[in-house]
Formats: sequence, C-alpha cells, structure tokens
Amino acid sequence: MPITIRQRLKEIMNGRRMSDEDFLLLYEQGELLEIGQAANRKREEIFGNNQATFVIDRNINYSNICSCKCRFCAFFRNKEDADAYVISPESLFDKIDEAMELGATQLMIQGGLNEDLDIKYFEEMFSSIKARYDICIHSLTAPEIAFIARISGLNIRETLMRLKAAGLDSLPGGGAEVLHDDVRREISPNKISSSQWLEVMKIAHEIGMETTATMMMGSVDQLKHRVAHLRLIRDLQDETGGFRAFIPWTYQPGNNELMGRKMYSAQYLKFLALSRLYLDNFAHIQGSWVTQGDRVGQISLLFGADDLGSIMIEENVVRSAGLEYKMKKEEMIELIRGAGRIPALRDTEYRILEVY
Repeated sequence: MPITIRQRLKEIMNGRRMSDEDFLLLYEQGELLEIGQAANRKREEIFGNNQATFVIDRNINYSNICSCKCRFCAFFRNKEDADAYVISPESLFDKIDEAMELGATQLMIQGGLNEDLDIKYFEEMFSSIKARYDICIHSLTAPEIAFIARISGLNIRETLMRLKAAGLDSLPGGGAEVLHDDVRREISPNKISSSQWLEVMKIAHEIGMETTATMMMGSVDQLKHRVAHLRLIRDLQDETGGFRAFIPWTYQPGNNELMGRKMYSAQYLKFLALSRLYLDNFAHIQGSWVTQGDRVGQISLLFGADDLGSIMIEENVVRSAGLEYKMKKEEMIELIRGAGRIPALRDTEYRILEVY
C-alpha cells in the first residue's frame, strides 16, 4: 500500500529525514495548516521557550556600481550613471553612528561588484570600523568575496583570511538566489555558479567564520529548483555545521528587467514550514516580513520560523524594486507578541541580549 501524505508527515515528525520526494508531495498535496502545525511543533522541540527573536542592524551599501547586472535587480548602476556612487568614509561613519544610537549590534555591508574596489578597500573599511566601534561586521556575500578575490589576484581562502584579519566576522547568505544553475543562467548569468557559492561558504566555515544561507524564490524558479537548493545547503551543513540560519524570501517583481508575478503568501508559508522540517540540521529559520509584509511575517512565527530578522534601519535593494517596509523596535516587539510569542533581542550569533 502506498504511503499516504499524512503518514509521510508523521514519520518525519518521528525523526525520519525528509527526502526530496517527501517535500515535493507534501508541498503539492499536503494541507497548509497541518504542515504549519508540524513545523511549529518542530520549532518548539528545538527551542521550547516560546521566544521569537530579532536583531537591530543596519544595511549599508558601499557602492551601487555593479558589473553583474542581474535581471531581477533594480539597485545596480553603471559607473557612468549620474547616480552611481561609492560611499565616503564620512558617510559610512555617520550611518554607523546613527545605527549605534538606535541600538544596532550588527552591520550588513554589501554592494555591487565594482571593479575599482579590490581587497585593500575592504581591509581599510573593516579595520577602520573596528578601530572606532564595538560592532559585528556581518557583511559581503559570496559573489562579492569571489569577485574581490578575482580582481585582487587571490584565491578564496586567502581573501577570506585577509578580510577576517581586518575585522569581517561572518558572511550573510546573499547572492544565492536559487542554487540551481538553470535558474541562475536566466536571472543572473554573470553571477557565480551554485558550486562557487557553496565553495565560498565551505571555506568560510573551515576558517571558523559562520554564515547564513538564503533563498530568493518566485522569479523563474520551480519547486524542484528550490528543493535542490535545500538539499545542497543541508548537505554542506552536514559537512561543516557552519550555517547559523536559513532565510528564504520572495522575489519582488518591480522596476527590473525580469518583472513577473509576486509569490502568494500561502505558497511562501507552506515552503517556509516544509523548510523547517527538511533542514533538520539548521537551528534557526527566519520569517520574511520585509518581502511579505508585517502580518505574513507575524504568521510565519506559527509556521516554523523562530526569528524575524532585522528591523531594517536602512535597506535599499528591495526598496529599489518598489517595496518599502519599515519597522521600529517597539513595532517589532508588538508584532511578535501578537503571534503569542515572547519577543527577544539577539545578536548575530543568536545570543539573547534582552527579553521583553
């Protein structure tokens, strides 16, 4: 007798590792609320304290000049464009000063692949920040690391070691989009391949630098591509244990070459919940209020998410696509409370700083 959808879910809740086939069948045929309840129970098994965390950080874009020109991106500019820029040290420090006043513990510094900025630029930036501030530098995506290595005549390990010595603490998971080269060839043909993204993350883990893993879903990708992405990061996590969190968010079809349609919230929530069950070696799963809106972000806390990320003091890439959500610390606290959870402020390493 063939195994039923409900039996599959029960076996997974009892400890059987979810297969790709399980994920596909549960996504296509499973009940949304039943899957959500299972994911929420799994979260409770891992944490058991009913807390939901968030972080205060600042996104700082050091340059919008980018040679990659991804089709989904509305942020990049050519060097000759009137609004192209490279941030000045004065502007950088002003932004950090403001972030520190608002209680930030983390900087997420990212930008375009600018051929004029080699590793010395980033070494000077990071070391100057560390000389002035007690703050975590959670910055530079895998494509940026690979690009900096190439234009600086270095390999990935040398690049990461030098940046770490200058003050880089950890890597965000950006630039992953969907880790399937059929998708990447269509939406970001000039960006690094899936295997190169994984290589950067693996080497970072090997030198003691933890990272996060992300997914931008809903552009041209299909479910099979997303599941392949999950399998790749789960396999690497089995090997290194260096991922702190998985952060899926949805493509925003505005002001870019790719356009398309926005992913439905129910699809996002079902995928998020199944990711909690599939990624059995990831502690933290982050809900995306930035791309889904605050109410769906709140609901994500009932679908396996234990964290809502940042209040986003500054964010320019998603905003460039025509979507802008802002949130104050007090609003985040109330949003979490509204989901029946206990709000807790964390740092980059998910250490609890304050419970509200």
